[in-house]
Amino acid sequence: MSAGALVTGAARGLGLEIARVLAARGLVVHVTDVDLEAAERAAADLGGTAFASALDVRDAEACRSAARRTAQETSGLSVWVNNAGVLVTGPAWEQSEETRRLMVEVNALGTVNGTLAALEPMRAAGRGHVINVISLAGIVAAPGEAVYGASKHAAMAFSLGTLYDLRQAGVKGIDISCLCPDGIWTPMLFDKLDDRDAAASFAGVLLQPRAVAEAVGRLVDKPRPVTILPRRRGPLLRAIDLWPRLGQRAIGPALAAGRLKQRRMKRRVRKVPP
Repeated sequence: MSAGALVTGAARGLGLEIARVLAARGLVVHVTDVDLEAAERAAADLGGTAFASALDVRDAEACRSAARRTAQETSGLSVWVNNAGVLVTGPAWEQSEETRRLMVEVNALGTVNGTLAALEPMRAAGRGHVINVISLAGIVAAPGEAVYGASKHAAMAFSLGTLYDLRQAGVKGIDISCLCPDGIWTPMLFDKLDDRDAAASFAGVLLQPRAVAEAVGRLVDKPRPVTILPRRRGPLLRAIDLWPRLGQRAIGPALAAGRLKQRRMKRRVRKVPP
């Protein structure tokens, strides 16, 4: 029996592409999503030994149960990918408490729950790899995404802090990798072409899901604490972190570029009447 891999938010978009990459590497993929029917369709689409279950990453016990099921139905939980995420744009003061809570609980607490659930069987086995899809929002703050960015910064801090704790405890066979991609053309952005507050998500390089999924595959082969996609964006974002006033001056041109790309993308995807 092959080793198992669990992917959260895997019914569509990036999560499904990640599941495809892992399945191609010979892993038995546990497709999880809050939408059970969609997860089951995705698992059927993957074929082979893939299986599905409903999972709300905000539920710590549900995450532990999913980890146990993966370990039981495979030769062991080898890879857990925390991919599930929620993005709602706009100034924080305009968002409802429910919306703010949703982003923090899915993006940050969901990463905590998934990581800790995965570590239970992984620590027992002495090996494993947790890959957390963070986003560039975990590296640098962006206008229109204050709460989203806060949740991703929290996910980044937790991931690296937990990795350091593992090493301090003498655990060397378990890795935690953070993947920080630029904007990705997935269902998360499909409905934001008219959203001016989402311009920051379009300002950089708009990546295709397959390219990001392949980066996850490379991390499976060679773990790294932090990977930024595209790599050249890293130094610029680090500079903005060091000199926030530089970031403030760059906001206007960056948002203008993002809105221009939104208009171009809208023209590209506009449905032509029959």
